[in-house]
Amino acid sequence: MAEHYFDGTPSSEDRRRDVTVVVGGREVVFTTSSGVFSQDGLDKATAVLLHHSTPPAAGTVLDLGCGWGPIACTVAAAGSTVWAVDVNERALELTRLNADRLGVTVHTALPDDVPADLVVDEIWSNPPIRIGKDALHELLLRWLPRLAPDGVARLVVGKNLGADSLQRWLGEQGWPTTRVATSGGFRVLEVHRA
Repeated sequence: MAEHYFDGTPSSEDRRRDVTVVVGGREVVFTTSSGVFSQDGLDKATAVLLHHSTPPAAGTVLDLGCGWGPIACTVAAAGSTVWAVDVNERALELTRLNADRLGVTVHTALPDDVPADLVVDEIWSNPPIRIGKDALHELLLRWLPRLAPDGVARLVVGKNLGADSLQRWLGEQGWPTTRVATSGGFRVLEVHRA
């Protein structure tokens, strides 16, 4: 069976390499590895999210499905307290390594290790669409209630991967969702509490 980036413990050899990524108008070096999402560099969807979003200078942000940490590290560098959550243990290790290298603080955790009382001002995510629609819906309904009353989630989803139907579904579940940007076949969705 093929290995997926959403496997908890990757079985592939941990083959690390450095990649240079432009975020916030500057070049940053991150370490990636096999067995994690977008191991060859910053994926197009995450690049769209970072380009069309302004990281808050304060507050608490949850990076849902953090991978090797480009979102978590970028948001932490702006001044927010960041929780980076992923099911992939190698991804969490890389996020810690990259945060340390950049001199920012990022709290990393497996989903079940996040404090039960944690409330966040924002959720940023390039959600793992390929886990399947039902699993994705369950994932979002698990984490969106962590938003503060005036909180917002920023999701980036490919148009061809169901961004428009996800937007409708979120609204039907009581999470008003608007499209705030479209670029390169991706939608940036902003989700609010009803």
